[in-house]
Parts: sequence; C-alpha cells; structure tokens
Amino acid sequence: MRLAFAAFALLTSMTALADTPIQPVVRWTLLDQHEQAYTLDDKAQVLLVARSMSAARMVNAAFEDQAPGYLEARQVIYVADIEMMPSLMKPVIIPAMRSAKYRILLDQDGRVAARYAGDRDSVQWLKLDKGVVTQEKHFTDAEGLGKAVAELAR
Repeated sequence: MRLAFAAFALLTSMTALADTPIQPVVRWTLLDQHEQAYTLDDKAQVLLVARSMSAARMVNAAFEDQAPGYLEARQVIYVADIEMMPSLMKPVIIPAMRSAKYRILLDQDGRVAARYAGDRDSVQWLKLDKGVVTQEKHFTDAEGLGKAVAELAR
C-alpha cells in the first residue's frame, strides 16, 4: 500500500511540474549613468547585479583597467541596484559613475534587481539564454569576477 501511495504521489508531482506554464521573459529597460536607455535583449549573455556599494566596488576593481567597451564586447550587462542608496548621496555618486569605462545600468527603485533574488555581499552572475536565466554564480572577489568575464571571450 505504501509503495502504491508513493508511486501515486510521485506521478502526480511530476504531472504538476509538467503542467507548470513557462514564464515569459520580461524585458526591462533601465537608464545608464549617462541617462541612455538599455532594454534587455536576446544578445545579452551575462547579467551582473551589484546590490551594495561593496559589490559595486568589486565590479569596478575587476574592470576599471579594461578598455572601453570591454563588457559590451562580451555581451555582459551590469546592473547597479541603487535603491538603498541615500537620496542625498545620489546627486554626487551618479555623476561620479560617469567616469567608468563601462555601462552601469542604474536600478533606482530596485524593480529589476528584485526579479533576480540575490544577496548584498556578492556580485550576482546570471548566465542568460535569450533573456532566460540558465545559471547563477556569486563572486566575492574582483579577481575571480574578472577572470570569469575574460573567459567569455574564448
């Protein structure tokens, strides 16, 4: 009897999984540090999300010495979640970001970063396939992050 119940439970749970509708990819648009709009497209291969100042510093340390267009050439998109940044700091910090050699998409209200559950202590790496997340990693050091992006060119 237990075996029959276990088989029934297994089959019904598999059926429930099969009936789960596929969630459509939600395209989002954010402004970068130069107030230029970017909309997530199928070309993006990796999405980096930094949810804190320390995570953003890690991204900067990994890519500040690279040539302009380095991330874009590798189809890497970088989102900085600045929702928690004090409003008094934004008028100072955002103009300072304009000196970066790479595009920083600014998530002012956290609506994009919230779609990709992650922590504030690391840089979230989301591998994308036509906008769908296929793999997730977390980096806690600039060197590892830089090496991972460099390997995308291979």
